[in-house]
Amino acid sequence: MSTETTAPLRLSPARPAERVPRDVTEHRLSFDGYGYVCRAVWQHASVTEPLVLLGGSSQDRFSWTRHEERLAEACTVVTVDLPGYGDADPLPTRYGIDFLAAAARHALDELGLAKVNLMGACFGGAIALRFAQHYPDALRRLALVGMTTRITQDYVETAHRWLRMLDEGRREDMARELVARFMSPPGSAAIPRHRAICRLLYQQFMDQTPRQIGMLVTDHNIRLLNHEWYRPEPVPLLPVLVFTGEHDTLTTPYMGRETAALLPGAAFLTVRGADHLVPMERIEEFTDLVLRFCTDRPIDHLPYCTPVEYPEQTGP
Repeated sequence: MSTETTAPLRLSPARPAERVPRDVTEHRLSFDGYGYVCRAVWQHASVTEPLVLLGGSSQDRFSWTRHEERLAEACTVVTVDLPGYGDADPLPTRYGIDFLAAAARHALDELGLAKVNLMGACFGGAIALRFAQHYPDALRRLALVGMTTRITQDYVETAHRWLRMLDEGRREDMARELVARFMSPPGSAAIPRHRAICRLLYQQFMDQTPRQIGMLVTDHNIRLLNHEWYRPEPVPLLPVLVFTGEHDTLTTPYMGRETAALLPGAAFLTVRGADHLVPMERIEEFTDLVLRFCTDRPIDHLPYCTPVEYPEQTGP
């Protein structure tokens, strides 16, 4: 069931020829009894398939508003609060990535989208890859940002420590650890707005309600620890791009290459002057790269990226 509302759209500065009709709708949907929300920026003069963005655990459908203004110049853009995240209903931790991928597929049916470009960032990348494995007929292209095929033992131990910190009421300590985990160490890399983004992440975490903390920290980490992050199932042969920031210390470039090697024909590169939060740190470059990929334009020799690599295939 879909309940649709219309919201005003703020267009980004553009040349007169680029100003084409668009509108924004929000859809409150339900999958297997759990409510969730889709935001769609409709482009009525698309030059490529709709782009669906699945963000990380701390991102919601509004985290992409600055990106969607540019991306929607080429196609319809859809962002989703899947069950258990954002403004969606809480999701019991017995549900894992299979369920979330199925919910994303349900969203396409509800919006009437037969085939899409799909981009997943961090946790959204795990969902996007499972989507590609289970629903290949719905995909035209796949992009994975800050993605790995394995959860390290160090991260497992960190997640358990975060849960203990919350139980002990050490929210500020956990917020500082979380920021340090997701971003490269201060002074170790030339990243624009590094300090500002560190402060923003810290404050966003501290401003979360008890409900948000329960969903995005407690439930999310239990879900992450108790379910398969990656499963070696077949992946369809389609255009695939895997990338991250060159200074990513959470899902390192090495891990990105490992991921690309498991996907037939996948390209890999890193974005200069960025770490794991490349979508926030390099918005213009991020959107340009995604648009080039989704419209089959060259991504070689971009000044803000390292050279494109095609890792030796090791996948099933």
